[in-house]
Formats: sequence, C-alpha cells, structure tokens
Amino acid sequence: MTMNNLVLTLNDVQKSFGGLRALADVNLQVEEGKTLAIIGPNGAGKSTLLNVCVGLLKPDSGTVMFDGQELTGKQPHEIAQLGVARVFQTPEIFTDLSLIDNVMLPALSKRDGSFKFNPHLHMRKQTEVRDEAEHILADVGLKEQLDMEAGSLSRGDKRRLELAMCLILHPRLLLLDEPTAGMSRHDTNQTIDLLKKIKQSGMTKVIIEHDMHVVFSLADKVSVLARGKIIADGTPDEVREDPLVKEAYLGGAHQ
Repeated sequence: MTMNNLVLTLNDVQKSFGGLRALADVNLQVEEGKTLAIIGPNGAGKSTLLNVCVGLLKPDSGTVMFDGQELTGKQPHEIAQLGVARVFQTPEIFTDLSLIDNVMLPALSKRDGSFKFNPHLHMRKQTEVRDEAEHILADVGLKEQLDMEAGSLSRGDKRRLELAMCLILHPRLLLLDEPTAGMSRHDTNQTIDLLKKIKQSGMTKVIIEHDMHVVFSLADKVSVLARGKIIADGTPDEVREDPLVKEAYLGGAHQ
C-alpha cells in the first residue's frame, strides 16, 4: 500500500476527558474507495474518534491526515470544505424546513464558499441544485415526501434525510455514526443497498455500527475499539474469528 492510496490516516491519536482516556494511541488507515467499519461496546470511544476527525474535538496528541493534509487544528467548516462529511448519531436536520430545502441548503451554502446561506444566489444555480436534490431524495427513498416538513419524519427517515444532505456535497470521505439506528429491518436493508451503490461511485466511508448484519454486509475492513484502544483490525472474516473480539464484543454470537 502506498501513501497515495490512503484517504484517512490517524497516527497515535489520544484524547482524554479529565481522568478518562477516551482514545489511547489510536492508529487507523482507510484506503481510497474502501469502507472501514469501527465496532465496539458503548463507551469505547467510537463517536469521540469521529468528532476528532471532523474537528469537533482536538486530540491531546497525535495527527489526523486526510488526503495528505493534516486536519488537526482545523475548524469543522474547513474540514467539510476539503471533502469530509458526517452523518451524526442523532440526525442533524432542519425540522421546520421541507425535505427538499434540507437537502438544497448545504449544497447552496457550499457553493457560496463559506457554508453560510446566501439567499441571493442566481436562480439558475438554485434550479440545478433542486434537480440534484430531488434525484438524491429519490435515491434514499424519500422522493414522495420531498415537500413534507422534516420534523414529521420517522427517526429512520430522518437518518436517510441527513444522509441525503451529506451526499449532495459529493464528499471524498463520508463518516457515518450508526446510520441504521432506529430503522426497521426493511429500511436497514434499503440503506445497505444504498451504501453499496455509493461504494461503487468510489466514495470512501467510515461507519460506526452496532448491527453486525450491516457491518459484515458493507465493510472491507473492520477495526474493533474497546476502552479507547484498537484491539483488532482486519477483514470482516478475520475479525469475526478473532478470539479476543469474540470475548470482548461479539460474544461468540457470529461464529
């Protein structure tokens, strides 16, 4: 593997909150176009790791590199402009706006160059963005609700809406925190199919997920985080058969 293949690299990343070590010497590498799943018990440090990657938290030490550029110390909007998007564990949407407006807003804000909404953008540009937003809403299964107020959606549909808000930014790296939480099995399978389609486009993804069906359906590589440390790293089959992982997380349920 050459460095040119790596989209995301974490080197010896540490983060503590008071006396609690949330991340301890975490090292990760994600190749371009691949999907890395990060699994582990609650409190393992998974969401903290994503917060460090997108600039919401600054690591105490270590570096985060994206496409050869150091992200450490950059603001979240600067990291987003570089091509990193994140789907949060709790959907971050505009509940008072329609679905179509939710998806258009981040795209218009990015084109403005500052992620600040400019209502005076040329109408033709807004029409182009609306057409793309409608297409993306259809991809995530929400086309029929595009004029509906976002706050009225189910939890699962809110998560799909937030995914659409990320996809319209055309990120090189997509970070997803529990993307299928709150979904029925049918909706989960639809989301798996959608993420497989995204993978075919070459987008690199990091997924935090508790549902092992999702993990083993999507991941090229799995890293297991426990008490802030990576305890296993490998292909889904390698991790599934790792005795330490079975004991610490899977409990032998996926033999």
